[in-house]
Amino acid sequence: MPTLQPPQAFDVAIAGGGPAGASCAIPLARAGLRVLLADGGSERAFRIGEGLPPPVRSLLGELGVLDRVLEDGHRPSYGTLAYWGGLAGHANDTLRQLHGNGLQLDRVRFDTALRAAASEAGCEVALATHLQCDDAEEAKASTNPSAGNGTDAAAPPSAPHRLQLRRAGAPLVQVTARWLIDASGRMATQACRLGARRRHYDRLLAFYQRLRSDSRTDQDGRTWVEAVEDGWWYSVLLPSGERVVAFLGDADQLDRRALLEHDGLWQHLQHTAHLGALCAEHGYRPHGAVQGADACSAELDRAAGERWLAVGDAALAFDPLSSKGIGNALYTGLRAAQALLAHEAGDLRAPERYADHLRDIHRVYRKQLQGFYAMETRWPDAPFWARRQAGPAVAQGAAPATSGGKAVATLPWQPAQRTATGRENHSNGIPPLPW
Repeated sequence: MPTLQPPQAFDVAIAGGGPAGASCAIPLARAGLRVLLADGGSERAFRIGEGLPPPVRSLLGELGVLDRVLEDGHRPSYGTLAYWGGLAGHANDTLRQLHGNGLQLDRVRFDTALRAAASEAGCEVALATHLQCDDAEEAKASTNPSAGNGTDAAAPPSAPHRLQLRRAGAPLVQVTARWLIDASGRMATQACRLGARRRHYDRLLAFYQRLRSDSRTDQDGRTWVEAVEDGWWYSVLLPSGERVVAFLGDADQLDRRALLEHDGLWQHLQHTAHLGALCAEHGYRPHGAVQGADACSAELDRAAGERWLAVGDAALAFDPLSSKGIGNALYTGLRAAQALLAHEAGDLRAPERYADHLRDIHRVYRKQLQGFYAMETRWPDAPFWARRQAGPAVAQGAAPATSGGKAVATLPWQPAQRTATGRENHSNGIPPLPW
């Protein structure tokens, strides 16, 4: 049995060192709290590139890391070319964007920069370390007992969260924290251990692969999107010079084993009318294994409980078509930190309002997503499209399993700008803050 070292006490422990966890850690550490950020990933692991839409720059500015990110070698993203709703391509460039161009991120570099900013703010960063909550579910599952009574009277004191830190080859470490933040991604591991439940609204899966070319002739920095009968594709040019292609379809309609074979995804790409031709023009060939990942729309039934909050994909997960992945991670991380600090200052209902706010965000998002999928009418009898045009999505069971991998990259695209319901505002469709 591993030897337990003497417990360490933190004000806040954050499970997950991606953008959501780091963006929550930075303001909390700057406020003087003792913060632990436990990142279970590997610095050397490949992370699929992700689009950073121009409006998200304001969140990086709020964190104080915008200049660092802009100087860190990410590839500019100049818009989108979408083959959606017809044979003709629809270009959406960023030349007239108030916030300038987007970015195609080197995710390893981006995540490392955010963790470095957290460390500089005074946060203790534990790399390659998994944090596990040992609290019994019944001890922490209920929301703040004072929430909903219309008062800010002091709540009864609660025991700190008991946590375990696990790192390969190192002794088991026991810590405690007054607050726990779940930034563990789509699995929402810690929140579910504390009694929360995931609601899934579809069964979307993503399969992606890197491509390499010796020609280096491809300079198209736009995101390519192409609808097909059984789903849709997207592709971006990564900062490394590689191109990534991703196919998204429903778990119950796909031959997952065939797609995950060495050339399975590549062969499926050959059936596209436009993206396959782009890859052939520049001499691309597959590089590395095909990876699969959950890409469904999902949310927690509540994103806050007794001294715990969920952020990023752990709280809200979006269809990659919505372009909300990185923005959601940064936004929820920042707002969760504000809610926690408000609670510490005596506003005991701030976490509850944070959770309500996230529920509103996901409700608005699902309506927008339905409107955008409804624009593609070329295959009305195909199961993938028919189920998305049948009406509002309803919560389903557990998310479909994949062979592993990270959530697929999000698109630097604002779908609501092309729907009949009007344009999104500068907050990317996010309702105003509840405090």
